[in-house]
Amino acid sequence: MKRDNDTVVKNWRQPKYVLLVFLFFILVLIVAFTYLSLSKKVFNLDLKEFANRRITVKKELVAKRGSIYDNEGNILALNVASYTLIAYLNPERTTDESNPQHVVDKEYTAKVLSEELDAPYEYILERLQKEGAYQVEFGSYGSKLTELHKLAIEELELPGIDFIESSKRFYPNGSFASYIVGYAKMDDNNNIVGELGLESGYNDILKGTNGSLTYQKDLSGFQIPDTPEQRIDAIDGSNIYLTIDSNIQRFLETAVRETVEKYKPEWMIFAVVDAKTGEILGSATSPSFDPNNLPSNMSYQNPLISYEYEPGSVMKTYTYLCAIDTGLYDGEKKYKSGSYKISNVTVHDWKKGGWGNITYDVGYQYSSNVGSINVAKDYLSAGKLKECLQSYGFGSKTGIELSGEATGSLNFNGKIEVDWLSPSYGQGFSTTAIQQLQALTIIANDGVMVKPHIIKKIVNNNTGEVIETKVEKTGQIVKKETVAKMKDLMYGAVNNSWAPAHTYAVDGYDVIGKTGTAQIYENGHYLSGDSNYLISIAAIYPKDDPQIILYAAMKKPTDYRSRTLAPAVKDVIQNIAKYRNINTTAPVETTVKTYKMSSYVNENIEKVKKSLTKEGLEIIVIGDGDTIVNQYPKKGSNIVTGDKVFLVTNGDDRKLEKVVGWSKNDFIVYMKLLDIPYEINGYGYIKEQSVKAGTKIEDGMSLKVTLNNKYHLD
Repeated sequence: MKRDNDTVVKNWRQPKYVLLVFLFFILVLIVAFTYLSLSKKVFNLDLKEFANRRITVKKELVAKRGSIYDNEGNILALNVASYTLIAYLNPERTTDESNPQHVVDKEYTAKVLSEELDAPYEYILERLQKEGAYQVEFGSYGSKLTELHKLAIEELELPGIDFIESSKRFYPNGSFASYIVGYAKMDDNNNIVGELGLESGYNDILKGTNGSLTYQKDLSGFQIPDTPEQRIDAIDGSNIYLTIDSNIQRFLETAVRETVEKYKPEWMIFAVVDAKTGEILGSATSPSFDPNNLPSNMSYQNPLISYEYEPGSVMKTYTYLCAIDTGLYDGEKKYKSGSYKISNVTVHDWKKGGWGNITYDVGYQYSSNVGSINVAKDYLSAGKLKECLQSYGFGSKTGIELSGEATGSLNFNGKIEVDWLSPSYGQGFSTTAIQQLQALTIIANDGVMVKPHIIKKIVNNNTGEVIETKVEKTGQIVKKETVAKMKDLMYGAVNNSWAPAHTYAVDGYDVIGKTGTAQIYENGHYLSGDSNYLISIAAIYPKDDPQIILYAAMKKPTDYRSRTLAPAVKDVIQNIAKYRNINTTAPVETTVKTYKMSSYVNENIEKVKKSLTKEGLEIIVIGDGDTIVNQYPKKGSNIVTGDKVFLVTNGDDRKLEKVVGWSKNDFIVYMKLLDIPYEINGYGYIKEQSVKAGTKIEDGMSLKVTLNNKYHLD
């Protein structure tokens, strides 16, 4: 049977059309590929760059932030690993029921974690029961965990529990010198940034420079072998070594804490400077803060450099210094004390009736306002007084390496008598604590001023380069003879039994100084009331070869008399003299050494006790065992000759020590190690204890102690 030709032709046309369509698309593809191959851009898109982006990985290499150390290399701030706790809730993570990878028992997990994190059970359970969540975190309870905390949780072997690792800034000594060191924290870009103190002022030096690693990856995300990579190494931040001496800082911290507990001032500052070099050896403040746990209401001003206030009678030193340096001053000239009328203002001495007709020298030692006014009128002028105060560093920044330094104010009007005579006794203008310390270096260095500084050296971690801070001195500001006379006056102000600052005298220690009690000027007027004063003390020790300069001030204490600072200042002077073996008019019995505590846990008590006793340490043994199970201070702590070391043994027979004569801090440590309740009455050092020494310590026992001022001052 023959096919119809028309049918054959018709059947052939269909595949021909298909072929033509196919060839057309092939041609389009060829043209497209040719265009793509020869063109750098398609639709304004750089294809090579686009392809590289799809397979190129660029990772940031984070620079390690530099650490901050004290002058002996003890660490004050460092970067440590930080962990955030997470819990996986999605059951699909588990492929083997014998090895679950998600939280299985939510109630048990919540119970255990709440105990470990010290968090409410209900909160933890609510997080674990979150519907539809793949994983959850636990807010502040589960963030910023330490390595030890992480290990403790890992030992619980809870299914579905994991950690995210990051870095954080850690301050091992808590609030220790907190306004000097400052703090740094993570910003929104996960970079650690300084926000206060040296952490802020030297942020660029501490933070270093991040690097990067660029390479090609495959579909699985791994680096493709034998492909080029571009690596820019991170440059770690430099380390900063401070002039702070941790032992002196500890003396100051203790003094401030005990003074604030007793007199409850609005704020207090106590700082010590090396008289020869200007190095800040310590600076303690109240209120303070723990940079590891920042309070919501903290102040962002450092009282050492940022608080401006009328200084009071400590400024009489500089009025007299200026007058003596003119060569005209006659210390034997007499004036009538008690009161002085300037225009329509009557200025009184702190003793309203005065002391009759007394000499200018005696007036300084009595801290007579009227005496300073007469000295200024007889030997100075408004211009001369202002010139002197400016040359002593008042009214301008010292330039110390801390951000936020204030300038104070010397804007008194020479045309109005009361305006320029008020500064002669410390009112009508403002200063800062750091300016007071700097000005005292003039007296400590025979008329030459030394610039205070807080950084000892900066060490570059990458090159090893060391930049040391040089001592900066001015030329001769006042004559040596002027300083010698001023030292004699300051010695009398402290050591004459009739002088109001005599409460600062320490037997065997030739301390010189000047106290101050200033009214507080706020809201356009001077405040009234017994607590509305600022009291201060400026001191130098020893007189003939000054080694240390001290300045302490507090605002609105419950007792405004300047002697309220005396116990703290005297304690600090004696502690520093002992620690630094500074010669005094009384011999120092022993040479003081500094030690770093080792760990004595699991060691024999008799062996350790014998070894530490040889070093001049006082050993307190708790329990009758033969092996040490706990200790205080902890490993790495700095201690000095004469400090107490508490060693807890594995014995159950514990007897109470004689705690009379102990400091409050030592007593609290002892009570915490014994784990018995206690009550403290008074301030200073223990003079009575309610339970007799040698009494066996049993359950239910408590101890009450009464403290008294070490120097028996009212």
